Order: sequence, then C-alpha cells, then structure tokens
Amino acid sequence: MSLLWLLLIPAVGGVLTWLVGARHPDWPRWTALLVLAIDLLIALTLIGPAVASGRTAWIASLDLPWIPQLGISFELNLDGLSLVLILLTIVLSLISVVISWTEITDRVGLFHANLLWATTGVIGVFLALDLFLFFFFWELMLVPMYFLIALWGHEHRFYAAIKFVIFTQGSSLLMLVAMLVLVFIHQQATGQFTFDYLALLGTKMSPSIAFWLMLGFFVAFAVKLPVVPFHTWLPDAHTEAPTAGSVLLAGVLLKTGAYGLLRFVVPLFPDAAHAFAPVAMALGVIGILYGALLAFGQNDMKRLVAYSSISHMGFVLLGVFAWNALALQGVVLQMLAHGVSTGALFILVGALQERIHTRDMRLMGGLWGPMPRLSAFGMIFAVASLGLPGLGNFIGEFLILLGSYHASVPFTVIAAIGLVAGAAYSLLLVQRAFHGQASPHPGTPEPIDLTARHLAVMGLLMLAIIGLGLYPQPVFDQVSPGLGVLKGYGAAFASASTQFAEAAR
Repeated sequence: MSLLWLLLIPAVGGVLTWLVGARHPDWPRWTALLVLAIDLLIALTLIGPAVASGRTAWIASLDLPWIPQLGISFELNLDGLSLVLILLTIVLSLISVVISWTEITDRVGLFHANLLWATTGVIGVFLALDLFLFFFFWELMLVPMYFLIALWGHEHRFYAAIKFVIFTQGSSLLMLVAMLVLVFIHQQATGQFTFDYLALLGTKMSPSIAFWLMLGFFVAFAVKLPVVPFHTWLPDAHTEAPTAGSVLLAGVLLKTGAYGLLRFVVPLFPDAAHAFAPVAMALGVIGILYGALLAFGQNDMKRLVAYSSISHMGFVLLGVFAWNALALQGVVLQMLAHGVSTGALFILVGALQERIHTRDMRLMGGLWGPMPRLSAFGMIFAVASLGLPGLGNFIGEFLILLGSYHASVPFTVIAAIGLVAGAAYSLLLVQRAFHGQASPHPGTPEPIDLTARHLAVMGLLMLAIIGLGLYPQPVFDQVSPGLGVLKGYGAAFASASTQFAEAAR
C-alpha cells in the first residue's frame, strides 16, 4: 500500500492546501511542506535492494482491479529506476515550496494545490505499469503545470502555456493511438484484451507496423524530453514560468520523457528501436550542439539555462539508443544531475530577478561584490553544468560517451564537441553576470544576498551534485537490477547493436 500512499498523500494534500488558503497565506505553504515531507519519508522507506530475476526487479507492487471489462487495472510497480526519479521529484517539489515563499503572494492556496497535483501526476507516471493508467497520469501532470505557467508566470505566460499544451497534448494523442493499436494487435494474437505492460511485451507484429507504433510512442516522449525539432515549447515555457514551475519543468517533467524511452519505446519495440537508433542518435547529437549554440547566444539568463537543458537532454537521447550498461547508467545519472544543477540555476535566476528586477545579462555584471553568496553558488552550478570532474554531470556525460563509443564512434566524437560548447556558455554566464564592471540599476536599492532559506536550499543541492560526482555507486546499486531487466526486454536491440558496432570497427 505504500505505492498508493505515495499518490494519495500529495493528491489529497493539494485539495487541503487549496481549502486552507482562504484562511491565511502561510497555511498552504506549511501544509504543502508537511505533505511532501510525509511523502518523502514513505519513499525513503522503500529504498532497498531488488534482485533482478526473470522478468521482474520490483521493490514493491500493487495491482487492483479498475475497469476489468476493458482489461485495465490500477497496476503500480516500483523498481530502482522509478524510485530514484520519485525521490528527485519529491525533493524538488519540496524545494519549490520553499523558494516560492515570498515570490508567490497571489492565490497561494491554489498555487500549492497545483504544485502538489503536478507532483502526483509525475509520481504516477513513474509507477504506472498499466498503459492506460500511465496515459492517465501522463495527461494529469500537464493540467496543473499549465495553470502554474498561465496564472503565476511572467509577461507572455498565456502564450507559453498554450504552446506547452498544444505540443504536449498533440504528441500524446499519437501515443494514445499507438497504444490502442498495440492492444488490438495483442488481442488478435492472443485473444486477451489488456493494457498490462508485461503482457504486451514481445507482442508479435510486422516490422513496418512495429516501426510506426514505436514512432508514435517516441514522438510523445521526444516532445517532453525535448528533442530537436520538437523543442520549441521549452524556452518559452521555462522563461515565462514562475521559478517553481521552471524547477519542476527542468528537474522533473523532462525526465518523464527519458523514462518513457527507457521503459516503453525500446522494450516494447526492440527491433524497430534498433532500426531507428541511427536517426535517434543523430537527433541527440544535433540537440547537444544546437542547444549549446543557442544557449551561447542568449542575453536572457533564464533562456540560456533553458537552452542548456536541450543540450543536456541530447546526451540522454544518445545514451538511451546506445543501449548498453555503461550508457544506461550514464543516462540515469545525467537525469539526476541535470535535475539538481539546472534546478539550482533556475532558483538562482529567480532569486536574482526578485532582487534586481531583470534577467538580462547585459544589465548585470559585478554582482560578486554585493551578492557574493549568490554568485558563488551560481559559479558552482554553472561549472557543474559544463561537466566539471568531481560533480554529477561529469559522471553522467562521461558514461554516456563511453557507452555510445561502443555503438557509434562518429556520433560520440561529435557529441564530445558539445562538452566544449557547454563550457563556453557556462563560463559566459559566470563572466557576464558575476564578474566585470557593475552595471548601475537606477531606482533599484542595493541588492540583498541570499537569505537563510535560499542558503539552506542551495547548500542541499550543492551537497547532492558533489555526492553524485564523488560517490555515485549507491545510485548505480539501486537502479542496476531494473536496468538489467530493461536490457533483457530489449535483448534484440542490444544484440543487434553489438553486431553493428563490431561491423563498424
């Protein structure tokens, strides 16, 4: 029942925060903190070994009847991969509440309700193993995120929110069609109408149909990752969202796209995924370079961080379709490290905008003098983003490149150039914002450095990114059984990839 409580507590907590918001603006904040703290404690109790045996590597499972006439059940399963992503989700949601304490002053109860409901949807995505239930949570997490952007965002928030919904909903419909076709094909082959993921694995179908179904799933997850050219919603959504919205988007929602590729695309369609792998890896490499190039050309600090996410997620796509143990371990660590480092950068940008009322780096400079603590943390997470050895991003990107080298040397060499480009835009951010001559801000008082609340948050995130860089083994131990089973599901892909790599040499 622990899995059910992971969903029910933030869902009910969202209703409660909305109700108490009418009494006092601080009540929703404390309620949301309490709700997420309880959820975090439940998730922490689930940490433990899972032994990969046959088709399972589950730490906990729950299977309740829901719509049995249509073969739909309320099936939740937790493995190491799901667990580490759920822990990331809850921690970043807690941090989002803390950093919004003074930023959100309007409709505070409704804001925290939407934040908790978005968290509920994301946790459901990481737990659901019935495809219909997965789609339900996939759609559920988009609605509160739309309201977070549209109601509490910046100047062009409505445009950004509608664009976000159009891209994500449109691609989700493709996945729904592919999902239904897969279910009908399985029924014709077995006589069983079911949305159960484990039952649908290995469904026999023609290569052409498998390819088109794989593509339907891939596009939905590629939009969320995001993959070039499906990325154009991301910079607008990040730029216009409130700070908490940006943290959840970068730290959590993008990871649902990577999770979908790992959990569904390759295991359900291994042969089709292998045939598509060169295209997918090429798109990953393009995203790495394109995102880095556009990040380098930004003056808005928030858009720079947003475009850097496209570059970092390009490494994830490259690693997924390399599909070997090193690359997959790198993908998981990259997801965690990116959630921490990019989330921290968005928090710092939000704090900076609250203090000097601009995100334009042309109007900054010399901030290290009046705000040394904010500037120091900004430098730490900027160099984490560029992949400095000893920090989590370096381990993730290094393992991805090492794994992708076994699959494709040319793609790996080109992707490695992205590390140089990452260094360029990260150091540019540090130099333009924190060093050099201070820019005057007429009518603006002397900026105040980070408060104790922000210092606690940034200190926690700094410890996390250093811990992932110096000692990532606990993460590998937790996710290895689940990744091993996933590799088994995609055995045809892994075998063909090995043959392709040997032929290329």
